[in-house]
Amino acid sequence: MRQPLIAGNWKMNGTRASAEALIQGVIAGSTGMNQADIAVCVPFVFLELSQRLLSGASIHLGAQNVCTEASGAYTGEISATMLNEFGCRYVICGHSERRDYYGETDVIVAKKLAMVMSAGMTPILCVGETLEQREQGFMETVIARQIDAIIAANGIASFAQLEIAYEPVWAIGTGKTATPEQAQEVHAFIRTRLSERDAAIGATVRILYGGSMKPSNAAELLAMPDIDGGLIGGASLVADDFLAICQAGHAAA
Repeated sequence: MRQPLIAGNWKMNGTRASAEALIQGVIAGSTGMNQADIAVCVPFVFLELSQRLLSGASIHLGAQNVCTEASGAYTGEISATMLNEFGCRYVICGHSERRDYYGETDVIVAKKLAMVMSAGMTPILCVGETLEQREQGFMETVIARQIDAIIAANGIASFAQLEIAYEPVWAIGTGKTATPEQAQEVHAFIRTRLSERDAAIGATVRILYGGSMKPSNAAELLAMPDIDGGLIGGASLVADDFLAICQAGHAAA
């Protein structure tokens, strides 16, 4: 049984005061939700605060990005070692916004994954297709390319050390909604793609849904056989909403 993972991606939101209140609210409200793993992926500037607040709590800390290099003259970048020192368990790699806005390629994403794993943390690999790609029938081609690039660079064994988040880019901020059945179809495709290379990894890797999971649809999505949790955007900024999704993950287990 794959234990669900509910990971909040705060993106570039929050102030010191709101971050502290949000984390305290999640800690207080998550008592007893031990059947799901819970994480918050915060902006870099809130890592120290979050590490301190989460000390002794069962909630894991994560970062939203990492540099491809270990150290050096890379102004503005943050290394995997730095993230590890601040207690990060997870690091998001290849988020659709990073791929779209900042030109991150599959090669860059593969390098970031390798750095995160070498520092002893767990990457959350994001994959997914745009609306245009889906409408043109390229969904499987795009996701297969993103998956295969990681296998080519880091080996199939690397998937035993990471989580995957499927982001239907076409269903984020477009007014369109992926049904649980549509989400399940893609999750099953990803699992099958990996199982063809390594059956054990395909069976055990967690695949999260990153397409606007909310309290109103979390239980239905998490009931699907190949959806193992969620990478939560906007709903992770409201403690009650995030906790409702965490409760759905706890119940699904």
